[in-house]
Amino acid sequence: MKTKHITNASKLLSLAIFAGLVAGCAATRPISDVAFGAGGAYLGHELSNGDPLAAAAGAAGGVIVSETLHYAARKQAEKAYATGYDKGKSDAVKQQYWLYVSMQRQRNQVGRVRLYPVQLPEQRIDGVTFQPSTKLLRIEE
Repeated sequence: MKTKHITNASKLLSLAIFAGLVAGCAATRPISDVAFGAGGAYLGHELSNGDPLAAAAGAAGGVIVSETLHYAARKQAEKAYATGYDKGKSDAVKQQYWLYVSMQRQRNQVGRVRLYPVQLPEQRIDGVTFQPSTKLLRIEE
């Protein structure tokens, strides 16, 4: 009798390992539901000495465990996606910032700058008289 329980336990363990391996794949969701349901039914049947109601309850429990694992895996994947998306947006903003900084540095570099004096004559604009003056016109190349 003891060897039967060890054999059944090893079958159950191998079934649980197989179901755990396929539980992470979205395409294998029905397979893992069936595997966990069958494992739960087998466990319910063995623990209750063949009661069909316990076997059905075990199958339902196995499917619930499988769906819970799928839900947890999906939530973790969504969280990882959101984290990666936020990181990508952050990197894009940083890249844009450093591009603007680089553009300003290039603009502020003194290349070849020439100053040309421009003589402004005495002018009367809107009733205001401006005295003659000299202004400098900056040309940057």
